[in-house]
Amino acid sequence: MTGTRIDKWLWAARFFKTREQASKACDLNRITSNNLSAKPAREVRIGDMLRIKNEGGEFEVEVLALSQQRGSAAVAQTLYRETEDSKEARRKAAEERKLLGPIAYTAPSKRPSKRDRRLIHSFRGDY
Repeated sequence: MTGTRIDKWLWAARFFKTREQASKACDLNRITSNNLSAKPAREVRIGDMLRIKNEGGEFEVEVLALSQQRGSAAVAQTLYRETEDSKEARRKAAEERKLLGPIAYTAPSKRPSKRDRRLIHSFRGDY
């Protein structure tokens, strides 16, 4: 196997819970492969450098192995190697979040209207 679809690889490497989420992240330009925006069908090869933005943070990884099947977390971690710069940046971001403390959250007094839901979806990038 010389290459595999990037959305399948991201799912197999456990960066996203579903292939649909991995595909959507590609469509929203949250995935770059060798400094180029990656579409879901783009092939990923061994040695490629990927920049991945997800809810866990921003990762910069080198592809070490290919897989089209989702396995255990231990197997998934053998598919890539995260760069030291990426690890340090994520550690600093976690410290900053810790220093800020918990964010005060007040529950809304009513359900969102149709207009409110559209604004929420557009803010999240769901559409």
